[in-house]
Order: sequence, then structure tokens, then C-alpha cells
Amino acid sequence: MRAMTVTTGKADSAAVGEVGEPPATDGSVLVEGLLTGICGTDVELVSGAFGSGRPGSDKLVIGHESLGRVLEAPDGSGFSPGDLVAGVVRRPDPEPCPACARGEWDFCRNGRYTERGIKEMDGYGAERWRVDPYFAAPVPQQLGHLGVLVEPASILAKAWEQVDRVASRSWFGPEHVLVTGAGPIGLLAALIATQRGYAVHVLDRVKDGPKPELVQALGGTYLTDLADLTVTPDVVIEATGSGQVVFDCASLLGPAGVMCLTGISPGPATIDVQLDALTRQLVVRNAALVGTVNAAKRHYADAVDILQAADKSWLERLITRTVPLSDWPGALVREPDDIKVVVDLQA
Repeated sequence: MRAMTVTTGKADSAAVGEVGEPPATDGSVLVEGLLTGICGTDVELVSGAFGSGRPGSDKLVIGHESLGRVLEAPDGSGFSPGDLVAGVVRRPDPEPCPACARGEWDFCRNGRYTERGIKEMDGYGAERWRVDPYFAAPVPQQLGHLGVLVEPASILAKAWEQVDRVASRSWFGPEHVLVTGAGPIGLLAALIATQRGYAVHVLDRVKDGPKPELVQALGGTYLTDLADLTVTPDVVIEATGSGQVVFDCASLLGPAGVMCLTGISPGPATIDVQLDALTRQLVVRNAALVGTVNAAKRHYADAVDILQAADKSWLERLITRTVPLSDWPGALVREPDDIKVVVDLQA
């Protein structure tokens, strides 16, 4: 069968090639891979920046944003042939650590977790893959191909859960949310903020195209200059990974405000900041900064609810390019106004 592969640690090794059938050890549910999303993590994997294959192999099948159709499932698994599923990315470490033992593998304490398509486990970017029923998230048939957004939406479901948990230390009635970065993660963060009834403001450097249109369709305010923000944000969801943006937005947080960092910069950058002044602002305002990555099983279910409640035509506009599997390496070259690249694993 065909699959999307890289040689870990080797730059520009992305290829589509023949690989063996998924091993039974990956899980008892056999799935026909339909779609997989491409994101910044995949770009870094192709660059050789990180990633590791199964023990003893430097080849890795990538693709962690998945949508598939069940081909075979054992009795009692909760799945039947024809069901749509998305695969959970992270697996708990085998010991397990205290966090992994409680189903919070996204907070693994010792780093010995594995991740499909990223760390020591092949991903979902293949014509067929297997998954343990516990790590398969049901996708309603009515979502159809939009189910490929379940994994990225799970990241934001967790981010908002973290905001709520931090904010619960005090009375908190947020009104204004600032989202920095209008890529898929930022736009999904804005979607959830809108569903919660907050006033949404989105900052991005792109001045036209689908990004401002998608924000405006949510009823949000689109900004290309932070100086144009006329409100004090109660919550900031940061999706650029830019140190300067983080610093500038953290200094704007209102009393008891929460800033959730979801982005990572692709390269090191040095900026000069007045850290003492920022620290003073955070302390006297009781503001908090928290980082988040990955998601637990419950966040996938939350993501399905989020997508189910969204305007499907709006979600359709997030996916601006669907390419066949054979064109996958070229899919990493994005147009300036692309929002989401999706690979058709059966084309």
C-alpha cells in the first residue's frame, strides 16, 4: 500500500512509497485512510528537525490529522465497518507515569510517550492503518470529510479547557478574546470563542484573502496591527509562536487575564524586551501565561461537538487545497493565502 514517509533526521526526504500493511500490534480496528491534514509539524518533520520512527527504523509514516473509514472491527469494539473515525495522536508511556495513568498523556511527566506519525509510531498518512478502539474517535457521518478537522480542533478544545481551569482561580467573566495568528489553529480558536459568545479579535499579517473573510464571517474583528486593538483582552490565544507577539500581547492582558500559548516558532529568534516591566504588569494584574500542546481523548469528543455546532460552509472554507496522495511532497509548498492543505489518501 502507499503511504507518506520521511527519513527521520534527513531534510527533504518526503516521499510517497510502498510500505507494508499496518501491523496487528497497532490495534484491532482496520481503517481505510481517507484524508490527512498537513500542518507545521509535518513541515518540521520534512525538514529533519525532529521525529523518530519505530524502534530500529529511520523511516516514519507521517500524518497525524486523520480521517478514515472502518474496514474491520472486532465484536465489542464499539465500531462497525463503514464508521468514520479519527485517530488519537498520543499514546501514554508504558510504565505509565502518574499523568498517563490517569488518561492525561498530554501531560506526560517523563517524555516516554509515543505519537502517531511523529514519535516512534507510524502515522495515519497511509491507504490503510490500524488503531486500538480506545484511541479511535467516532466521527458522525454527517460531518463527512470535515472530520479531518477533529484532531486540530481537539488542540483548541484543550486550550480552552486550560484557559477555564486557570481562570477558575478567581471570578472570571471574559468578554473580549484576542487570537493571534489566523491559520487553522487560530481560526478554530476564534470559532470556539464565538460559540462561547465572546467578542473575537484576530491578529494576522495577511491583509486580504480567506483569512479576514473567515474572521468576518464569524462576526469577529480582523486586525493586521496590534495598535488597532481598541479593547483590553480578557483572554489571548497565541498561535504564532513569535516571541515578540507573545511579549506584546501579554502586556495587554486585563486583570486576571489568561494567555494560552499554542504556537511554536519554527526557528530561534532574539528580541530585546523589558522583562521587568512585563513581570510587573502580570503580577499586579494577576494575569497568567500557560502553554499547551496535544490533547487527551476527551478533547476529541469535544472537538466533534465543536465541529457539529459550526456552520459547515465556514468549515469548508478552512480547507482550501485537497491534493492527491501522489502530490503530497508538493503540498508542503503553500500559497500565501492557503488555510489548510488536506491530502486525499485514496487518490
